[in-house]
Amino acid sequence: MRNINYYSPSRILFGWGRISEVGDVVAQFGKRCLMVTVKPFPALDPVFEKIKKLCSDADVEIFHFDGVQPNPTTDNVNAGVKMGMKNKVDVVLGVGGGSSIDTAKCISVGLTHEGEAWDYRVINGKPIEDKLLPIIAVSTTAGTGAEVTAAAVVTKTDIHLKYALYDTLLCPTVGIIDPELTLTLPPHITASTGWDAFCHSFEAYTHNANSSDYVDMHALEGMRLIIKNLPIAIKDGQNRETREALHWANTLGGLSILNSGVTLPHGMGMAIGGSVPHIAHGEALAIMYPAINRWTWNKSIKEYATVARLFNPDLKDVSDKVAAEKGCDEIDKFLKEIGMWMSFKDKNVSESTLKDIAEDTFKLPDYENHAIVPSTEDVMNLLKKRYNK
Repeated sequence: MRNINYYSPSRILFGWGRISEVGDVVAQFGKRCLMVTVKPFPALDPVFEKIKKLCSDADVEIFHFDGVQPNPTTDNVNAGVKMGMKNKVDVVLGVGGGSSIDTAKCISVGLTHEGEAWDYRVINGKPIEDKLLPIIAVSTTAGTGAEVTAAAVVTKTDIHLKYALYDTLLCPTVGIIDPELTLTLPPHITASTGWDAFCHSFEAYTHNANSSDYVDMHALEGMRLIIKNLPIAIKDGQNRETREALHWANTLGGLSILNSGVTLPHGMGMAIGGSVPHIAHGEALAIMYPAINRWTWNKSIKEYATVARLFNPDLKDVSDKVAAEKGCDEIDKFLKEIGMWMSFKDKNVSESTLKDIAEDTFKLPDYENHAIVPSTEDVMNLLKKRYNK
């Protein structure tokens, strides 16, 4: 057995109806709470109101910051920090998908550290100190794993650069993971976030340095659950069994990347989000995976073969090399099945933008963890292959 290092400081509350505990959980850490969300809309407004009531019943005063946008920006974070300071909050509650939870993490940094949260980014930033306000995360999507991870992704508005703050101190103090909150997710968001969760497990499993038997156990189970359940959930969003499985797979993916990390696709996905913010993170990954897989599989034959057999058990009777190559086809088929087969052209991206994406890919360390460490030419070639389907 390989050496194993594993760490997860977040307390996980998983299961149907666990949202009912949010008031008591928040009250353990503070009495003046900044709730961080997107703007209310019909699917989530009842959730927001329920959480406010549960917190009020637990004698917690809620100050609702609803200024989060998809691919959150430093402007979002700074506005939340301003509200938190004005109301002297002592605990931060992120409710939503990765955008809301990541913004909550950044706001906790901004409220407790000098300067702006952006100053504490992972590249050329200051170290985050152990003085954050407690962060409670309530996940309403099954994709980002933000309720258990150490990352908080944000885009610097004026330079269109998407970076992460990263420190295990950013792992939420408590993650409330209630599958009931995902029942109203529309099909495309279910697909996009579900694909993101698959990629977390896949990249943790194929990481060139930090994978371990314990991470592999989580990652393989996460991928298996997504392969089996995501197509069903897209067609029938009220299927409780599949929603539960996907939310657990999301958590497993988050725990996997917390202890292993991500590779080139996520680095390129971050760069895409910085230059083209209308592309959701899961969409960016879906665009790039087909080209990256065909460029990579021959350097990770055992891992690609294992994943291929999760998709297609009939591949058990062929060699690992044959199965690994066929795994690229299986992943393509899955992307088409879940409605995530797309290109840059489909998303109205100018071909001239690819150069900026390529340059920004190397401003993040994720590419160093890939089975093949790419050159600038490699990344440009991969981007060009995915301009058209």
